[in-house]
Amino acid sequence: MKTKKITVAKGDGIGPEIMDATLKIILAAGAKIEVEEIEVGEKVYLAGNLAGIDKASWDIIRKNKVFLKAPITTPQGGGYKSLNVTTRKFLGLYANVRPCASLHPYVSTKHPVMDIVIIRENEEDLYAGIEHQQTDEVVQCLKLISRPGCEKIVRYAFEYAKQYGRKKVTCFTKDNIMKQTDGLFHQVFDEIAKEYPEIENEHWIIDIGAAKMADTPELFDVIVMPNLYGDVLSDVAAQIAGSVGLAGSANIGEECAMFEAIHGSAPRRAGQNMANPSGLLQGAIQMLCHIGQTEVAEKVQNAWLTTIEEGIHTYDIFKEGTSKQKVGTKEFADEVINNLGKKPSLLKEVVYKKNVVLNLPKYVRKEPAKKDLVGVDLFVHFSNYEVDDLVKLIAILNSTKLELSMITNRGIKVWPEGFKETFCTDHWRCRFKPTKGNLINKNDIIELLISAYQHDIDIIKTENLYEFDGKQAYSLGQGQ
Repeated sequence: MKTKKITVAKGDGIGPEIMDATLKIILAAGAKIEVEEIEVGEKVYLAGNLAGIDKASWDIIRKNKVFLKAPITTPQGGGYKSLNVTTRKFLGLYANVRPCASLHPYVSTKHPVMDIVIIRENEEDLYAGIEHQQTDEVVQCLKLISRPGCEKIVRYAFEYAKQYGRKKVTCFTKDNIMKQTDGLFHQVFDEIAKEYPEIENEHWIIDIGAAKMADTPELFDVIVMPNLYGDVLSDVAAQIAGSVGLAGSANIGEECAMFEAIHGSAPRRAGQNMANPSGLLQGAIQMLCHIGQTEVAEKVQNAWLTTIEEGIHTYDIFKEGTSKQKVGTKEFADEVINNLGKKPSLLKEVVYKKNVVLNLPKYVRKEPAKKDLVGVDLFVHFSNYEVDDLVKLIAILNSTKLELSMITNRGIKVWPEGFKETFCTDHWRCRFKPTKGNLINKNDIIELLISAYQHDIDIIKTENLYEFDGKQAYSLGQGQ
């Protein structure tokens, strides 16, 4: 094996302790790595860098391509941005891979045969972090879903299942409500599933899917989801498997990869030699597989399983009657090292597939569709809350080309034929459609906005309405 230089950040809180333990274990197992350490996180934030990382550190990460990161603390308030999210997006780490398997009977769980892998889209969705306050009463967050993002993550899920002998891939979305965004994710899932006829596929609406996963996780194998759902449910899956503290995470891109625990920096436990290093160790094991050192990864994982099986546990999973000895961070690491070369007796021995290559072609852009402008939504700040008064005001804008066709409030149709029982805020969507027989262009919308300005109507946002290849590409009002 060639020695691989990796970037390491020891992070905040319990981060330095669990990173030292993790590196000690994998080096004792024979990992051929050279560590280049960088400083990220709380110290960098508090020095005035809102990103939590400086340019020199970015250069090191991009040079080495492999980043092992302990948890960090993001200070509250002050405009500090999540370094985890920033790193994933800057480096194009589109696939977040989180295995969640039970360790019954050594770690408490209600699901003794649970063994699932959650593959979470990592770059877009609500994690674009594009938010605005638009009126006194309403803020918005934009949910962005792209076809390239969907195709890359769905194909990754099927390729992962194919290469690692998994039998089924399940997709979770909420496309019965978000028909455009989650609808695209589901559509792409169905398209790509056809390329893998040997792998079973299914789709669940996220609410009932999450309930089934929490109740009977043995029904699932690989689950692929948009970013937010994957973030939430991977933590749920890790916890019901035994503990969030035991779960690692791989963040995979076309050029770079980052490996980490899924838990936080737990500053209350820092410096006490209490923290469980298992989550970060699991991330490091994924890293070893990624860089081709699968034999070392196997040795570490089997030693870790043996240690768990022997009942040598840190405080977070220690249970009287099951556990044999409560140990600290350093002592746990030493026990794993002592078990290198051993294999578990009851828990399933790990044998990692070598030289795994996922067939992940670069995204091929499609021919642009025919795009027709068919209307516009004007979002209006209007504070007297009377729909009839708003209709009188907005109707002034009707022209020979465009006329008011609908008003919604928080998505609910309130005009025409609205209900007086509907609670309204000061944030209104006023939809203008072409008058009969007319085609419109952007100049007609500009004239509409000029007229609104002249009549002192507070337009806070516009959204053009389009058809792509003759297909409606915008949502109706709820109740329309």
